[in-house]
Amino acid sequence: MVLKMVGSESLSGSSLPPQGGKKFGVTKPISLAGPTEADLQRNLELEKLLVHSGLYESKEEAGKREEVLRCIDQIVKGWVKQLTRQRGYTDQMVEDANAVIYTFGSYRLGVHGPGADIDTLCVGPSYVNREEDFFIILHDILAEMEEVTELQPVPDAHVPVMKFKFQGISIDLLYASLSLLVVPEDLDISHESVLYNVDEQTVRSLNGCRVADQILRLVPNVEHFCTTLRCLKFWAKRRGVYSNVTGFLGGVNWALLVARVCQLYPNAIPSMLVSRFFRVYTQWRWPNPVMLCSIEEDELGFPVWDPRKNPRDRTHHMPIITPAYPCMNSSYNVCTSTLRVMMEQFHCGNRICEDIELNKSQWSALFDPYLFFEAYKNYLQVDIVAEDTDDLLAWKGWVESRLRQLTLKIERDTFGMLQCHPYPNEYVDTSKQCSHCAFFMGLQRKEGVRVQEGQQFDIRGTVDEFRQDVNMYLFWKPGMDIYVSHVRRKQIPAFVFPDGYRRSRPSRHTHQHAEKASEEDIEGFRSGSAERRLKRKNEPEMVDVKPDKPEKRASISPQRQFISPDSTSRSNGISRVRSSEGVKIDYLEAGAVVSIPEVSSFGGQLESKKGTIGDDAQLVVTDHDPTGRLLNWTEGAVEDDGQLVRPCKQTAGAENAEHGFGLSSSVRNLNCEGDVCAPDPDLRLEEGCLHGRGVSQNGLSEKLEPNIAVGFVVNSQVAG
Repeated sequence: MVLKMVGSESLSGSSLPPQGGKKFGVTKPISLAGPTEADLQRNLELEKLLVHSGLYESKEEAGKREEVLRCIDQIVKGWVKQLTRQRGYTDQMVEDANAVIYTFGSYRLGVHGPGADIDTLCVGPSYVNREEDFFIILHDILAEMEEVTELQPVPDAHVPVMKFKFQGISIDLLYASLSLLVVPEDLDISHESVLYNVDEQTVRSLNGCRVADQILRLVPNVEHFCTTLRCLKFWAKRRGVYSNVTGFLGGVNWALLVARVCQLYPNAIPSMLVSRFFRVYTQWRWPNPVMLCSIEEDELGFPVWDPRKNPRDRTHHMPIITPAYPCMNSSYNVCTSTLRVMMEQFHCGNRICEDIELNKSQWSALFDPYLFFEAYKNYLQVDIVAEDTDDLLAWKGWVESRLRQLTLKIERDTFGMLQCHPYPNEYVDTSKQCSHCAFFMGLQRKEGVRVQEGQQFDIRGTVDEFRQDVNMYLFWKPGMDIYVSHVRRKQIPAFVFPDGYRRSRPSRHTHQHAEKASEEDIEGFRSGSAERRLKRKNEPEMVDVKPDKPEKRASISPQRQFISPDSTSRSNGISRVRSSEGVKIDYLEAGAVVSIPEVSSFGGQLESKKGTIGDDAQLVVTDHDPTGRLLNWTEGAVEDDGQLVRPCKQTAGAENAEHGFGLSSSVRNLNCEGDVCAPDPDLRLEEGCLHGRGVSQNGLSEKLEPNIAVGFVVNSQVAG
């Protein structure tokens, strides 16, 4: 039995160097230059580092994966034959009945590492459905097998999936029922005919294999693409920006970004492509989309990504478009906060690559882990608990899928003034008697925005809304709980650190994120708009902005406030939290203070200077000094804890408010052909500036190579 490696027969020539004049993608390459001797040497060093980092699996593990896939293929074939027989089909139909296993994702692209899961797709006939046959009957078959552990069906996911381990190897299994009575063993699912008479869930299930196939067809050199992608995935995981569910980028997103860079530099080797990757995407003008080929429509009528027609597509912050029909935005989970974090990491990577090219640094510096728990002073800790490991597996998956909503709600309720950094890593406190894991989010006030002294960001209702949404989980069981609490940097629990304790902090002068301040922020503390104060005072979800000289508040010992499990009661699937008399924690983060009431098992009302606030556990973020004193501003610096901290000069992340797509009437005359939208005669060009109405691929702020044009952007204003 040979497993289907989609489109492999058509890729034999993909690793050959591109011929002069050959075009990959929808624009001409930025550069056709090949490697120099220095590039070749750096490439050897990079590949050596990847091997030593354990990114390649052994031959034994590779052989075990192939054996596992053969077993799963035989299981689904037997499952379909069993259903065919039970439904009264002829003996000939039972004999011909078939299901085929395809692979996609990192395994299909050849960039998987040791312990990685295998993304698989089962394609079956029309009379075998997903809802009952796949998620119930096949599920029960797998549940009875000794080789199968951690079986977790997720039928309500955007792409329904069954997760499990088979002989210790993680498998994500999708199902697609085609309009065929018999599925041929050599079925080519890259052909659009497989999409006839299927629903959108089936289209999404098929899309993973079809996209992987197209990526490998559209890159100039498959081997160079794979090495570069393996490197960039390793970098993204080390820097905490590898997670689609959290709002960053997942495997297919990184593959598409790398593939586009390969198209722009078709003769470059991996060491060059890594450097060009950061050079390109630090200058990319989001939300200009990244596309490997033109977006084509088909008579099948499935919706494709098109901000000119679809209002929802105009809200996407970082469009990365899949190359297979129907073309979709694979990165719709990205929000303003996560885009900001990724842009900061792109700039950091670009600076290191520049130093490597100047022989000032080594490749190892690129993969230094991101010190998330040194980057902020304010954090939200989301603790997830359940009765046992099986319950935690299901409960955690649900909560993790909703964490992105917490980020979006905080952005919404603070009008983008309070920035969130969700961290995709999960942490486990083994000292707890129940099954437990925790996620963390960094919080900081938006840079460069003038704010009033004592301004508060009220996220109490936001957190409560998130908690209630999460507790609507349909498969909730007793023991499943979630606690959202505030922690200071000094209060981060020991279980998040690899050695079980915090290492000594480097000098605060060396961290770009450690202390955030700017001259605009300083002015914002000294002046405030009376109109804004009035507006905030009348806003029901905002606590009053403090006057120019805030009253001195009492501060308490820095102990993390935690919601007691005893204080939670459930009504109709929603947790209710009662709280005792409020105790506030005030402390400095370049002018930001977080307050959270202490919550206990006793009922009561939260008290504040304004009187009763409410029953539920709540959070407040406010600009205030814990001792009641004002910050000592000195020539653009702030004196805090006896140290003079200069404002950091970071490259600002992409701001999307100015780059949103406009109304369809503003862009109806654009003639989009992949990367560049050609204007009609009544539209005029601007000097490479995005005015937020056109759809353009090459949103680059400056030339990436000497004397090479990188395209243009359309100004949608119609000439008088």
